[in-house]
Amino acid sequence: MMKTTRPNEANTTDWHESAFDIIRGLSAYTGSSLIDGLAKVIAKYPDADLGTAFNHKQVGSKIWAREKLFESLGGKFKHIVLLGGWYGVLPAMCFDDGRFDIGLLESIDIDPEVAGIARTLNAHAGERFRAMTQDMYALDYAKRGADLVINTSCEHIADLPGWLSLLPRKTQVLLQSNDYFAEPTHINCVPSLEAFQDQVALSHVAFAGALKMKNYTRFMVIGTV
Repeated sequence: MMKTTRPNEANTTDWHESAFDIIRGLSAYTGSSLIDGLAKVIAKYPDADLGTAFNHKQVGSKIWAREKLFESLGGKFKHIVLLGGWYGVLPAMCFDDGRFDIGLLESIDIDPEVAGIARTLNAHAGERFRAMTQDMYALDYAKRGADLVINTSCEHIADLPGWLSLLPRKTQVLLQSNDYFAEPTHINCVPSLEAFQDQVALSHVAFAGALKMKNYTRFMVIGTV
């Protein structure tokens, strides 16, 4: 029988260095700008909540968003504005995908602690990526002139129609919400895809669908306000 040993304290504290080495090795193997950025984040921001940002549910919902976006609107965009961008995982996934040609992607979040992480994760994109600390309600959307606005956290917006009214007419959007009512921070969940479509009331819908997760269903609508 193989003898199992209990890791000593020194080995336990080396997990961060080991994770960095593993991710850096995967970066060399895959040539992925996202994985290379992740290695840099691990090295520079050891306290970042990467376990949540890169868990299978988060990654799965972003893969779904990226695929349906490409199928619905194509991959060429001059200017994308992402609201509630957090660590910038979705931008990194899009920049890592050769099908996408993005002139500028702005990741905007009200939390001042996340911009540095997002910039590090998306460093390969250079000037095509910006991370900014701002309130989504205070943005001048008309002045920005984005050809796509993404908000994958609509369940956190108390007055979703009110926020959508700030966008110039004919703006293309990708919106996500869910039916996870048990989460206290989800102040505006919807019970169904149909309810979400009624709530956002887009003038044109290019895609509408639902993605079943373990504890909830995520809803997504892509189209034009």
